Amino acid sequence: MNGYLNESNFLLVEEGFTTRDLLENLLGEQCQESQQQAFFVADLGDIVKKHLRFLKALPRVKPYFPVKCNGSEGVIRLLAELGAGFACANKAEISRVQGIGVPADRIFFSSPCKQVAHIRHAATRGVRLMAFDNEVELSKVARSHPRARMLLGISADPIPAAQPSMAFGSTLQCCRQLLETAKDQAVEVVGISFHLGSRGLEPQAWPQAVATAQLVCDMGTELGHHMHLLDIGGGFPATEDARAPLEEIAAGINSALDLYFPEGSGVDIIARPGRYYVTSAFTLAVSITALEEIPVEQPGSDEEECDKKSLVYHLSDGIYGAFSCLLFDSPCPRPQLPKRACPEQPWHSSSLRGPGEDGIAEGLRLPRLRVGDWLLFGDMGAYSLPAAAPRARVTCAMSRLAWKAIQLFQGKAPQAEEDRESLCTPLSCGWEMAETLCVTPVFAPAGII
Repeated sequence: MNGYLNESNFLLVEEGFTTRDLLENLLGEQCQESQQQAFFVADLGDIVKKHLRFLKALPRVKPYFPVKCNGSEGVIRLLAELGAGFACANKAEISRVQGIGVPADRIFFSSPCKQVAHIRHAATRGVRLMAFDNEVELSKVARSHPRARMLLGISADPIPAAQPSMAFGSTLQCCRQLLETAKDQAVEVVGISFHLGSRGLEPQAWPQAVATAQLVCDMGTELGHHMHLLDIGGGFPATEDARAPLEEIAAGINSALDLYFPEGSGVDIIARPGRYYVTSAFTLAVSITALEEIPVEQPGSDEEECDKKSLVYHLSDGIYGAFSCLLFDSPCPRPQLPKRACPEQPWHSSSLRGPGEDGIAEGLRLPRLRVGDWLLFGDMGAYSLPAAAPRARVTCAMSRLAWKAIQLFQGKAPQAEEDRESLCTPLSCGWEMAETLCVTPVFAPAGII
């Protein structure tokens, strides 16, 4: 093993014990202790499965996980163990990743707008790979980190943003001037970066962006820059119900890479999958701390279905904490009830509020619940652990099957054929390993810059 992750960092569970079982056990402990604080259960095995699936679908692409998406220690340790790199947005994230021993050549300081103090911090910690998309950023880097290696961030969207102030990336028309300015200021530009975000679910968007990146790479080479790195950003599907599966998107990316940056071109490829890795791995448990009943006039409503009362449930966490993902255009997942819950009928029109009266969800149909009852929210792994707010506790777990898969992936487990076959057989536990565990392990080099 690489030493980033060991069995003290997570709960090792046996076959037949699911994520839901673990969560129910923890709920029982919370109730016995009269605790109402929200908490997460993280299925690290789900992240292992996603990682192997990503490598199989995009064999030329090395993933760099954006720490801002989920900075929990278990996630960082697991991805470091699997050989991923990390995209950090600030000084704190760089320190967090390096704090567990990740070397500087596996860190990408990806924010296009950085504080000078953070640039200097990166310089002192040996982090050289950075992004820029404007002349002001170039000047800051030239003064504070002359050994930096820069990726020029380009706008990959041919349609102008509705809010230009919210758009990142230089337009194609401005790229030559920025590359010339970098040359004049002796700033080393080594490649191109783009980020599609929500447009990543449109398969045709990737070939367009890769084609644009190739034009800018040629421009940089013409001006004397050694362009050898392409960052294709993020925007990969986070859940299985996405309108385009990973494999469909990957087919378009691979075709574009083969056309514009073929193997042997000297250009390495990285990406920044965030939501893809962690969304489905995390389940959030939140308790009800208060309840309001609001009479509602509903002419002609079915009396058996609804008793004309709207319920407002106040929860132990809100959008300034675990539900901060709602601020990043994520829809609120539909809440589920624990197995132990025995709600009264009928069902009511309900809404959810956080501790500060912050709105979480409206128009839900829920039974009458009581103060102290719990609601469960799946697919809560992305942007739900804000650094600036008190964090909900995270309990990480992994099946013995997934743990063995990591060892096999790294070549540290027995290579007997029966072992490999057993890893490719779905089990009844909550961490069923997909056929991607049959991927022949190919470990990417630690650093590619």
